[in-house]
Amino acid sequence: MSNNPYQKTILDNGLRLITATMPYTRSVAISFFIGAGSRYETEAEAGISHFIEHLCFRGTSKRPTAKDISTAIEGVGGILNGGTDKELTLYWCKVAQPYFQTALDVLVDMLLDSRFDPADMEKERQIIIEEINMSNDTPSQRVGLLIDELLWPGHPLGRDIAGSKQSVSSITREMLLGYLASHYRPDNTVLAIAGDIEHEEVTDAVNQALGKWAGQQPRPGYLAYEEKQAKRLRVETRETEQVQLCLALPGLSLLHPKRFALDLLNVILGEGMSSRLFTQIRDKLGLAYSINSYVDHFLDTGSLIISAGVEPKNLPVAIEAILEELGKLKELVPEAELEKAKEFAKGRLLLRMEDTRNVTGWMGGQEILTQHILSVDEVVAIFEAITTEELQELARELLVGERLRLAVVGPVPQDEPLEELLKL
Repeated sequence: MSNNPYQKTILDNGLRLITATMPYTRSVAISFFIGAGSRYETEAEAGISHFIEHLCFRGTSKRPTAKDISTAIEGVGGILNGGTDKELTLYWCKVAQPYFQTALDVLVDMLLDSRFDPADMEKERQIIIEEINMSNDTPSQRVGLLIDELLWPGHPLGRDIAGSKQSVSSITREMLLGYLASHYRPDNTVLAIAGDIEHEEVTDAVNQALGKWAGQQPRPGYLAYEEKQAKRLRVETRETEQVQLCLALPGLSLLHPKRFALDLLNVILGEGMSSRLFTQIRDKLGLAYSINSYVDHFLDTGSLIISAGVEPKNLPVAIEAILEELGKLKELVPEAELEKAKEFAKGRLLLRMEDTRNVTGWMGGQEILTQHILSVDEVVAIFEAITTEELQELARELLVGERLRLAVVGPVPQDEPLEELLKL
């Protein structure tokens, strides 16, 4: 990490501490990244990572209620939150610099001394079931779950991170504590801190707070994903005004050398109001209010997903128009458009790095998943070097008709002949 503006210390217990000194800021952000997420769960455990994350905000010995925890941070104007993803769980806090010690104490308390009180568990179980109900009732969220099932059929990556109502209903306290013991360990955790701080001072504070945290076992394994022939279409018929659609293709993993080229292709295709999809599908054809594309990179797989909401009668023509834009990516992208995409990607990245919390996300997310942190300058250099020929080669490799998947939620008959449109 010699050319990186980050400093890294590994504590004796295996915890990785990474800091970025940002002396011109008035805030400090602290983010804990745990190598636990929905892809690490068995079928019976589906939703357990997310359940634990919720319960860590419920109360500790020192701060017995959820209000005690939130007041400790909000009482000094800070922000506290968490999140569960497919491959990691995150707990973060952002406070004014003088309250760094308070914020660290609250997060450590939540991670190491949460009560997992049986009564709290039952309340939180109901809250999560309502969260699942809300996702299922929201067509734009529901279609996202369906496309994941099509992309990763029969695999943990294809499941809802929150689990199902059935799996959440049957998770016991013993299951929670067992999962916690095997995943919430110092050697499976990265602590990222950014702001007006010095690495040495922070290291002392972290050593004092977490030096005695024990538990070293082999890093939890996960079920590798292998692409296989599966269903290409899911239609969920609902009485709604709009049809929500997700059109997807398998993408590239987090470790794939061409992943940044795919990121640039995605910028050209569907990021922002000057992207091809927005310009063509919304501005020129007037088919959608909202349309965009995004990429996901996981440890051993990935995806490129286009999402839109359209009027039911316009569904076939919208799908054909989107596929036409995808097909055009196999042609050489004009140099001027590539330069614009590079400036967009670089600009968005540099703007994000002004925020202490985003800097912790940049450092901690890379370290927990890849054990290697690329600096912003390194990524900018990678973007700069990508050529229009490389983009064309990648588009021709990835954008293959047989790999297309389509999920649709709305007033669409089950027998609507949509699969025959899936050609590139």
